[in-house]
Amino acid sequence: MKAAVIHEYKQPLRIEEVASPAPAPDEVIVEVEACGVCHSDLHLAEGDWPQLSRMIKKPLIPGHEVVGRVVEKGDAVNNLDVGDRVGIAWVHWTCGECEFCREGNENLCPNQTITGATVDGGYAQFIKAKASHALKVPEALNSAEAAPLFCAGVTVYRAIKKADIRPGQRVAVFGIGGLGHLALQIAKVFEAEVTAVDIHEDKLEFARALGADRTFNAATSDVAKEFRRLGGAHAAVVTSGSKAAYDTAFYSVRSGGSLVVVGMPSENLSFPAIMMREIKISSSATGTRDDLSRVLELAAEGKIRCHIETRPLEEINDILDQMRRGEITGRVVLTISAPRP
Repeated sequence: MKAAVIHEYKQPLRIEEVASPAPAPDEVIVEVEACGVCHSDLHLAEGDWPQLSRMIKKPLIPGHEVVGRVVEKGDAVNNLDVGDRVGIAWVHWTCGECEFCREGNENLCPNQTITGATVDGGYAQFIKAKASHALKVPEALNSAEAAPLFCAGVTVYRAIKKADIRPGQRVAVFGIGGLGHLALQIAKVFEAEVTAVDIHEDKLEFARALGADRTFNAATSDVAKEFRRLGGAHAAVVTSGSKAAYDTAFYSVRSGGSLVVVGMPSENLSFPAIMMREIKISSSATGTRDDLSRVLELAAEGKIRCHIETRPLEEINDILDQMRRGEITGRVVLTISAPRP
């Protein structure tokens, strides 16, 4: 089968022929129709997440926002049939037995395997998945629109849910890219008053079209001062991978508010303890299958919609270069196999 493969960090991905996967008894083989390109894929290709580098397989087929059709299944699979359209997320498999899994936090399972990181992902014509963790995609969604919900969508949904937002509260979304434009829409579902922050005017214009109540350009205004004038944000959700965004967001949150870490800079984050003001700092480690089911419901109901651009697999290195330059609005989705009727 054709796949895009990471052989060495900081080198272009190679488009090459590799062996097609075969299913274990509890697995399915999915013919990939669409796979979102996540900023995490760029981090993996660059090798700039040292905390994960020891776990990453090489050579590696990346990609963890995958939608396609089941074409083969193992003998023990009874929840899926050949022909079902399913999605595969970052969390490839969890044990179901550890303390975190029993508490309903399977996304924190220490035994988990990770799609497109510890096992091969969806930048390929076929992918192998655990049947227990492949979720059916609602018919109301096409494959390309659904794919980014399996990481970008579920991650920001969990972030906003954890911030415990109540109607009318002020939410700041820093970075209006693939994650941020979905975070904005989900915050509106929670009936928040949403401010979008970015350094690109075209992305702020996009945010206004999505329903942002106000926008701030961090390149031309003192964002923290603007938020202080408003009384501060009840929650700041940072989807940017820029450390500077976190520095600004910290001072934009009101006392007792929440700063939610979603985008992951390669540098460590630090905040002055004397200025904590009872600010709660938390992170979102993607989400659970329950979270993902809710995100798919919201999208099927038309309450959120991922802005996508589809590109062929062969353009993956150009896409990653655009991502490095911050030129992508919304989400790029690789189209690999033609969707079946």
